[in-house]
Amino acid sequence: MVSVHRVSKLYRLYQRPSDRFLEILQTGWRKRHIEFWALRDVSLGVEKGEFLGIVGPNGSGKSTLLQILSGIISPTAGRVAVQGRIAALLELGAGFHPESTGRENVYINGEILGLSRNEIRRAMPAIEAFAEIGEYMDRPVKEYSSGMYVRLAFAAAIHSEPDILIVDEALAVGDAAFSRRCVQRFEEMKRRGVTVLFVSHDLGLVKQLSDRALLMLGGRVAAEGRPNEVVNRYVGYVLERQKREEVQGGGRSGLPAGHRHGDGLSRVQRVELRDSRGAQTSVFESGERMSVVVGVRFAGQAVEPVVGMLVRNRHGIDVFGTNTRLEGRKLGRFEPGDELEVEFRFDCLFTEQEYTLTIASQHWDGSSQDWLDDVATFRVISPRRQAGFVHLKTEVECRKRKGAV
Repeated sequence: MVSVHRVSKLYRLYQRPSDRFLEILQTGWRKRHIEFWALRDVSLGVEKGEFLGIVGPNGSGKSTLLQILSGIISPTAGRVAVQGRIAALLELGAGFHPESTGRENVYINGEILGLSRNEIRRAMPAIEAFAEIGEYMDRPVKEYSSGMYVRLAFAAAIHSEPDILIVDEALAVGDAAFSRRCVQRFEEMKRRGVTVLFVSHDLGLVKQLSDRALLMLGGRVAAEGRPNEVVNRYVGYVLERQKREEVQGGGRSGLPAGHRHGDGLSRVQRVELRDSRGAQTSVFESGERMSVVVGVRFAGQAVEPVVGMLVRNRHGIDVFGTNTRLEGRKLGRFEPGDELEVEFRFDCLFTEQEYTLTIASQHWDGSSQDWLDDVATFRVISPRRQAGFVHLKTEVECRKRKGAV
């Protein structure tokens, strides 16, 4: 279905536009460009009906690879073979003409993919229903928000009946409800045998949907195989890079938080996740006892500080949070150099998915001393498949009554 053999892509980078012209005129003189290889010797194959998730840091060549597969750019070297109709949802703004209406753009893109106007007309009600942009369907695309644009682009792509769907992180701008509908449609397309190549920074989604995953680093394929193993290798790479940056920066960051703020009266030094046996881990079974241990060091005098935790799901939705004040624990007075350890113990009643942990030390009034967003990630596993975020302990009682004769 998709075959990529030793594909490379070279870009020539010029410091000034005039350097390109001067280089042409001054044949034999020194080069005025820097060679940047966006891809180097990439080979892969994707079978019919396979869902391939592609992960990697920014600048690793993921988008360049998808653009080559979509036919938008040509490789510098190597060979690409694709069998079947391709629908591509790449960077925001690609494919739609801003002055045309959403409806007109759907017709234009459908015809480019080889659909007749009658086929597009028949699919239009389903496209409108999925996109949910209402009267904006007949407004120029330039008036759309990013979310509206992506909803229409995705709806048009999936209703073109493609053999191969290529998606490059475009769904990241959608809201939670739209993301959920997209996941459901991906699963439906898998059942129908559509081949999907999907680039995403949402590692939980890559694990959930992919049959196979690919890790790209520096324009090359660094790992390929089972989604869990590839994602774990990518996470390990990110953590190692963070450690190197911390060492180079003199250890200022301390913990790898997504965002950190506060007045600095205290500083979170340590965050540990422990299982029911007290061992540090990042994987918990739904229903088991788990602990969050927070170590704090005070830089100044503090009276009745508060330490809190917050669990979010992979979409950033708050699932559960508490703190020492809510739990009725007054912590007293601390002097400069004092340290505090707080352990939150609770039953892990979350459903099977990936979560992040946010930690904070605060003043009694709730203002932050040290707030760390998404400082740790953990995964919950369960033998049962359940909906939602929490696994409530449920008792079920059934009664049968015979009907009247």
